[in-house]
Amino acid sequence: MPKSILWFSDADKDDIPLVGGKAANLGELYKSLIPVPNGFIVSAPAYFDFLQQAKLTGRLKKILSKVDVQNPKLLDEISRLLKKDITDSPIPPDLQKEIITNYKKLSSDKNTLVAVRSSATAEDLPDASFAGQQATYLNIKGEKELLDSVRKCWASLYESRAIFYREEKGFDHFKVGIAVVVQKMIQSEASGVMFTIDPVENDKKKIIIEAVWGLGEFIVQGTVNPDHYELYKKNLRPTERKISTQNKQLIKVGTHNKEVAVGRRYASVQKIANKHIKALAKLGKKIENHYGFPQDIEWALEDEKIYIVQTRPVTTIEKIDKSLKRQVKIGLPVILEGSPASPGIAVGIPRVLKSAREIHK
Repeated sequence: MPKSILWFSDADKDDIPLVGGKAANLGELYKSLIPVPNGFIVSAPAYFDFLQQAKLTGRLKKILSKVDVQNPKLLDEISRLLKKDITDSPIPPDLQKEIITNYKKLSSDKNTLVAVRSSATAEDLPDASFAGQQATYLNIKGEKELLDSVRKCWASLYESRAIFYREEKGFDHFKVGIAVVVQKMIQSEASGVMFTIDPVENDKKKIIIEAVWGLGEFIVQGTVNPDHYELYKKNLRPTERKISTQNKQLIKVGTHNKEVAVGRRYASVQKIANKHIKALAKLGKKIENHYGFPQDIEWALEDEKIYIVQTRPVTTIEKIDKSLKRQVKIGLPVILEGSPASPGIAVGIPRVLKSAREIHK
């Protein structure tokens, strides 16, 4: 029977069926001496065993057979039912014991905090991007909170948009497993993402780095506009630098992650020093050379040390029609500004959604 628990030193990029894309890449980086915070993985077979022991497989299949992904209200209701079934079911006692034993090995003392992160087996693939569809829980402390977070990660395999995406891509819901990464928490003074390609123009000669104050969730969620740094990959010469004004950040306060104001003195200054930008770019080149294709990397900075907390292949590489780069001037007032996810021009009636639950609007 496959292992229920593996440490990063036990996994590599060929172990996606066992530990999922995120964990497989973390193991690969860890073995390659990239600065990755250590951790262990609750494997995908452990998740499938949990479903069997909790007698959930048949019930989940029955509920999913009624799903119509083109009906957002029904999809949300089915998602809610599936997730509740999982979070309400106990983890098998033997697995609970294994998780707690390894948590104690990872924890230097009772105050050690961990990040608990989902790692699906259909994730970080060269031909499909499942990024951000499953849950992450930061600053987790204690056995009960850890076990609850593991169940919540399993349940997040059935988020509405995850169900929708699997249906659209033709993935069998019950051939997609989910592992859970339990990793030493980095208290980021600054954090962000790095692309070893310009993902908008698909320019392989550039490295793009984006940075925010605090934990990286705000950059992933698009809550704040990050600093934007561009460098030539060949010689690491800076080519562009845009400093954003950041008025809020996500940090640990007491036992919770809390949104707090950024001090006025720091709101509009560069988030990381030039030496850190260069050091990140060097790591980006090393990781890309190791894998052989462009990477989308998440990083964190704590006590002047850079940590890599995730890497995945860039899945959007395609030829860009150079004629589309010409400037188009529109003589209308600007009513909203921000960093575009997919720059271009579109026409339609705008609708403001306060959360993903309003997607049916």
